[in-house]
Amino acid sequence: MDDQQRQDLTKAILLLEHVKEDIDAIRVDISKIKDAVYDPDEGIYARLRSLETWKNTSTKIMWIMFTSIAGLTTLGMWQILFPQLNF
Repeated sequence: MDDQQRQDLTKAILLLEHVKEDIDAIRVDISKIKDAVYDPDEGIYARLRSLETWKNTSTKIMWIMFTSIAGLTTLGMWQILFPQLNF
């Protein structure tokens, strides 16, 4: 094996070690992303679940308020239009 081949082999080995280090760094980053997405307490899915629950609750409250206001408005109009029928 001549000097050129040894230098090429040394460069290839150093390149492979560098690639291995990069792959390890990528693996760590992917693990952090996975934790950020799937963490049961603070992950993205947990936050979305919390927002969906809040949205469902607020929608129900809005419908209750709308129905109450519509009922009170109807009662008020009824009392204005037909005062003789008030109890």
